[in-house]
Amino acid sequence: METNSNTITYVASKDEKKTFIEFPYSHYENDKFWVAPLLIEQKKLLDPNKNPFYNNAEIALFNVSFNDKHAGRIAAIIDHRYNKFHNTKTGFFGFFECIDQQSTADLLFKVAEDWLREKGMNTIMGPSNPGMMDELGILVEGFDKYPTILMPYHKDYYDKIIQKAGYKKEMDLLAYLVTQDSVDHERANRAMEIVKKRLPGISIRKINLRKIKDEVKIIREIFNSAWSKNWGFIPLSKEEFDNLASDLKSIVDNDFAHIAEIDGEPIAFSIALPDYNQIFRNMNGRLFPTGLFKILWNRKKINKVRTALMGVIPEYQGRGIDALLHREAINSGLKNGIFSSEVGWILENNVQMVRVAEKLGGTIDKRYRIYSKSLN
Repeated sequence: METNSNTITYVASKDEKKTFIEFPYSHYENDKFWVAPLLIEQKKLLDPNKNPFYNNAEIALFNVSFNDKHAGRIAAIIDHRYNKFHNTKTGFFGFFECIDQQSTADLLFKVAEDWLREKGMNTIMGPSNPGMMDELGILVEGFDKYPTILMPYHKDYYDKIIQKAGYKKEMDLLAYLVTQDSVDHERANRAMEIVKKRLPGISIRKINLRKIKDEVKIIREIFNSAWSKNWGFIPLSKEEFDNLASDLKSIVDNDFAHIAEIDGEPIAFSIALPDYNQIFRNMNGRLFPTGLFKILWNRKKINKVRTALMGVIPEYQGRGIDALLHREAINSGLKNGIFSSEVGWILENNVQMVRVAEKLGGTIDKRYRIYSKSLN
């Protein structure tokens, strides 16, 4: 299909998929703050044989060229479990990248929308890359800062061209920055004393990486319970959590991964990841030939973490346990040379978590946006 010198290609061959995956590496080559994701991980993300997300989902990939030069990409995605859980007919777009040209963006969205419409979807939302537990949203604030581990970075014109393509804001996702200078240690210590008086049986322990399978089971049960009322939630399967654990095991530091218990019963967890993007900045997405050496050599120099996952079961929410878990990570950071923590993403309408981040001394550092559009 050709429109105004744009040519769209449905990705079917290995070479076309390679082109799809590698586009961002040239698209952002002059952007100082973009951090190249590991190519090996991008390939796995889009491989139905390696990513359990596709056990319950469909995906179609599209490349676009302008005047015979690769100019963008998009994925159309159907997550059947999302639709079953929410009783909707929602399709998603993901992996969106595009030159600053409205006609090219419009064509990418049109082919994704047409594919989803033919599959019976009546709404499109995104970006999710590919699922709601992967990278989400388009960066709309914070272009002058490096993204932290597993967070996206985008061109500053994306919000404009997406909205001009007929999309409206569905939800903003916030990333808060807490530094050792901004954190209110005294307030955090008072909060700990109050929580311990209310819940004398509470204790916090490090995640045991030697028993990771048992720990993952605990975390999955807490997560699926804690997040059940949140926007966009779907319960994660055992296979998805096992896959997540396999990916994270090599980078999780249990000084920043904790489980809270009441009289020995797990009721909350928090996982902060060392910001390996500080190393990935200089690797151009490649582990070989020197990437592994760079990771091993430089990981002790990482001075930032990202609190990526947290959950408190419903009956204990609003009782300060999340603040207690944050305090534990902050104190561990003081001992390990960690200067700052990114807390997020946090849903803009999650008033409780926003308050916790602000009480810790956090300020909004980056904002990501999810969009939607009717297909009727």
